[in-house]
Amino acid sequence: MTGTEQRTAEADIARRPGRWLALAVLVLAVLLVAVDATVLGLATPYLSEDLKPSGTQLLWIGDVYSFVIAGLLVSMGSLGDRIGRKKLLLTGATAFGAVSVLNAYATTPELMIAARALLGVAGATLMPSTLALIRNLFHDPRERSFAIGIWGAMASAGAAVGPVVGGFLLEHFWWGSVFLINLPVMAVLVVVGLRYIPESKNPAPGPWDLPSVATSLVGMIGVVYAIKEAAAHGARADVFAAAAVGVGALVWFVRRQLRLPSPLLDMRLFRHRGFSGAVLADLLTILGLSGLIFFLSQFLQLVQGRSPLEAGLAELPAALGAVCAGLLAGIAARRFSVRSVVAGGLAAVGLALAALTVLDRTTGYPVLGVSLLVVGVGAGLAFTVTADVILSSVPKEQAGSASAVSETAYELGAALGIALLGSVVTGVYRDFATPPGVPAGTAAAAHESLGGAVEAAKALPERSAEALVTAAQHAFVEGLRLAAGFGAAVLLATAVAAWFLLRGQRLEEGVEHP
Repeated sequence: MTGTEQRTAEADIARRPGRWLALAVLVLAVLLVAVDATVLGLATPYLSEDLKPSGTQLLWIGDVYSFVIAGLLVSMGSLGDRIGRKKLLLTGATAFGAVSVLNAYATTPELMIAARALLGVAGATLMPSTLALIRNLFHDPRERSFAIGIWGAMASAGAAVGPVVGGFLLEHFWWGSVFLINLPVMAVLVVVGLRYIPESKNPAPGPWDLPSVATSLVGMIGVVYAIKEAAAHGARADVFAAAAVGVGALVWFVRRQLRLPSPLLDMRLFRHRGFSGAVLADLLTILGLSGLIFFLSQFLQLVQGRSPLEAGLAELPAALGAVCAGLLAGIAARRFSVRSVVAGGLAAVGLALAALTVLDRTTGYPVLGVSLLVVGVGAGLAFTVTADVILSSVPKEQAGSASAVSETAYELGAALGIALLGSVVTGVYRDFATPPGVPAGTAAAAHESLGGAVEAAKALPERSAEALVTAAQHAFVEGLRLAAGFGAAVLLATAVAAWFLLRGQRLEEGVEHP
């Protein structure tokens, strides 16, 4: 297909009502990834009991998925621009479903970590493709804003559906069942997507540069690993080595992109202040949120004694707030301004996190529920508008690369958030004083994780067990409060930065012609 024929085909699709059906299929992929990310938190206590991972292994199970995705998103976004975004999306969806089975039947912590890493490889093919296809399906800026709102709302709906469905499954089946729910969604996506999603790609893409793929992967994983290990265990020789390798690889990657006639990532995108500001806001926001969210399900179940289903329902306000805010974000940004909506949303999230610094074992649900609702509304406003800014800042031929940058910021922020804030929680938790009379072996298991403490206490007499679990819960909550305070500081600082970086930025008003 020539460039002219492709543009004509895209224009025909953009004028047909079928573009909304195509959108419905695309957001299934977003639902797939969002559900997987949220059910892991609910399954963690059960997974810990069955696989008995150490505290470090548990963190790796939580964040290796994000590490791998962060390392591969730019490469996969660029690959979609070259070979076709639909082709990459459907291939990734098939692989995601297949690897979900491997996650479900993992028998050791090491196998689970490997399975999560492979899931990250598959997930890296999905997210850039969905946003890039939206960029090429909707040429009217207002329609595109609404479509992006639906895209973001579905990601939030996944955050809502995941805990509820996952909670139901965990009460009736084994923990691996939460990964098998990906299979029917994948099947619908592939079957319907083959028929209704139009193919799109860059008509003159140039070759896919494998050295750039390798350096971006090595650079991202090296830097994130160094930060994670430094936060958890302090500065060591391997931390400095990983940081040096990672930074060196990223510098080489940037220099190579500036020299290549057809780069994997066009570095000139970052000259656009709105693009750079939106990417930075996404990264820091997720950094401030993700570590806290990762441990929230454990708080609800292992500290407050809720069932998995009750914990999932307790987290619903955040997702519902994000869904509603995401659908209205484009209207609000045009009525007021991009910077006021983004900065206001981020400030609201920061204040809600600050409220969680008073959390304790007996905190009533109204405080937690209102805080989560505010977090959802603020994040829904901010993320929807920044995604719109990022996509509208670039030519549609580069939509895959731009989407990949947006998703890389999101996943890198998630990995860093789990690494940094997770290490804060873990570091505070490990320092709790073991009650008298607890054997050394039991105490060692209890200090690995809160789930480990609950499991280890089952072998003790009732009074000793209660004392051990209470001490562990107090330490966990103290770490959670500290992480909430750190997240609040990050979000409020990001709100200030967004106010200045997004100055003068506006969403498009008129019809964009393909």
